[in-house]
Amino acid sequence: MLGKEGGTMNAKRVSKVTVGSVLNVFVLGILAFFCFYPFYHILINSVSDPAMQTSGIYLYPKGFTLSTYEKIFRQNNIGPAFFISSARTVVGCLATIFFCSMFAYAVSKKNMPGRRVIYVMSVIVMYFNAGIIPWYLTLRAYGLKNNFLLYILPLVFIPFYMILLKTFFEQLPVSIEESAFIDGAGYFTIFMRIVMPVSLPILATIAIFTAVMQWNSWTDNLFLAPAEELETLQYLLYKILRQSSSFDIRNTKDMEQLANRLSPESLRLAVTVVVMLPITIVYPMLQKYFMGGILLGAVKG
Repeated sequence: MLGKEGGTMNAKRVSKVTVGSVLNVFVLGILAFFCFYPFYHILINSVSDPAMQTSGIYLYPKGFTLSTYEKIFRQNNIGPAFFISSARTVVGCLATIFFCSMFAYAVSKKNMPGRRVIYVMSVIVMYFNAGIIPWYLTLRAYGLKNNFLLYILPLVFIPFYMILLKTFFEQLPVSIEESAFIDGAGYFTIFMRIVMPVSLPILATIAIFTAVMQWNSWTDNLFLAPAEELETLQYLLYKILRQSSSFDIRNTKDMEQLANRLSPESLRLAVTVVVMLPITIVYPMLQKYFMGGILLGAVKG
């Protein structure tokens, strides 16, 4: 009797687990579809014949063509612009991680003079913004106009990242640093050789945030870096989109021809894919650190 009852209970448990698993897969599959489909819709429309887009394209491309991408990549300055965007993303990301980490490590030390005042003053800037005119005048006064450092220096310190890093550093075991002090290591040596290597999850999280922000930025290029050699990919594509919509006669002859030949909607979708693809490729590489870093660096009440 016990054997039969045990077998029946196990069968019910298996059936419940199976039904629950199927339901979970079904619900998560629907959610994944709604998350993925907008990107897929943009992609199939960007490789479809612009003349067929008016009839609606939902499942597969119609009149497959890469002419839109071909004409975008034929722009003479697309290569240098891609290099500038990549350089500002890599250099800016490393600079932000390094300087935010140094600041957060210093503020995390309870014996630092004026620690509380410095921390409060750093957090205040998260809530108050002087506006774009003071921002422009300040950066121009520092000599950052038409300077590559314009893309790096204003973003080396971001208070939100500092808060995440400070909270993470405060959770590290004190015994690790004490043993290093006994062996004669200083604060900078401990920071570089002990704290930074064990902080990989939160550093990867900061890297994701910073890389996306740097890659998508173009307003600083618009206001303070009109020189063509400092043009970012995002700003170049913005000019192409603006030309396709308004036929701005101030642009070059090549961009006029591009605007006349391409459908604005097709061009807009292709530009979206071009801008989105690089960061989409990089993001999964750091995904495994993302949730761990957010949880470990979360602010406690």
